Amino acid sequence: MSQFSQDVAQCSEKMRLGSKSFFAASRLLPKRVRDPAIALYAFCRITDDIVDGIDAKPEAITELYSRLERIYQGRPDHEPADRALAEVVRYYDIPIDLLRALLEGYEWDSQHRQYVTLEALLDYCARVAGSVGAIMCLMMGKRDPAILARACDLGLAMQLTNIARDVGEDAVNGRLYLPRSWLVEEGIDPDTWLQQPEFNPAIARVVERLLKQADSLYEQAEIGITALPWDCRPAIQAARLIYAEIGRQVESNQMNSITVRAIVSSQKKIHLLSRAMLVTAKRNWSKRLIPAQRSIQYLIQAVMNAPHQPHYGGSLHERLVWVVNLLERVEMRRREQVKNLEAVQKIAA
Repeated sequence: MSQFSQDVAQCSEKMRLGSKSFFAASRLLPKRVRDPAIALYAFCRITDDIVDGIDAKPEAITELYSRLERIYQGRPDHEPADRALAEVVRYYDIPIDLLRALLEGYEWDSQHRQYVTLEALLDYCARVAGSVGAIMCLMMGKRDPAILARACDLGLAMQLTNIARDVGEDAVNGRLYLPRSWLVEEGIDPDTWLQQPEFNPAIARVVERLLKQADSLYEQAEIGITALPWDCRPAIQAARLIYAEIGRQVESNQMNSITVRAIVSSQKKIHLLSRAMLVTAKRNWSKRLIPAQRSIQYLIQAVMNAPHQPHYGGSLHERLVWVVNLLERVEMRRREQVKNLEAVQKIAA
């Protein structure tokens, strides 16, 4: 077993109980993507726990940035997640700015930042979740800006769902992610409410409004799923369905995410996984002109600016298509050279 495989196995074991939703969906990923995804997820969880810990020190964020630099320099810390991620970012040409964005989001968490508007909240979501969506997209061999935008949309939607589900839990920890302007519109003073969080019809309307925004992003994200490699689509669709179902559970609790935590049952997850399997190669990608959210544009630009060396990744079908396309380009170039040579000969004659 290679060092990378050993590291991924250790990451998987440590993270197994961390997110049942992640592992449920990841089982549907082909191994070539599942292993890098586990490495990424392990790094996300470990670094998040460091910053979010009760005994977290102010210099923790600074050390995480340094830790990331060492990963990109090819000398990661002696940790399975770091070693595995170093291999992943090298192989897939993942721009460091995407992971710096993730750490910046953690930094905002450590500062207990609040967000006045939805746009400001989406800036936060872009960092802690949109960045992960973009990285996953690169792992699947897709770097097209339109596809990246939809991958980031899925990250934004998932994070908004998390926020809607965890309103009470966040408040207990002195954190408020709901847009302050929305609370004010409902007659709620954000600071007063945070001191004594309670469920009421006004807060329910704010949570409902957030879930509607998430649902809109889920719809946009689904467009991009059809552009992914056919053997990756079921897993990403499963993740989309399971997270969206969290929102449905919040709704079934009358939007009360203050005293009740929405949970998707194992039976429901199995049903959603089955539905996700219906996403097949027969569905075609249509590059609908949906502008990228302002909050994620810099993530997409980071990918576009990064040097990239194509790899022979993807499924057997995709590799064959890649080779055929390459041969076609070579043949077209050869014909063009022949035409140019004939033209020169005619002039010379």
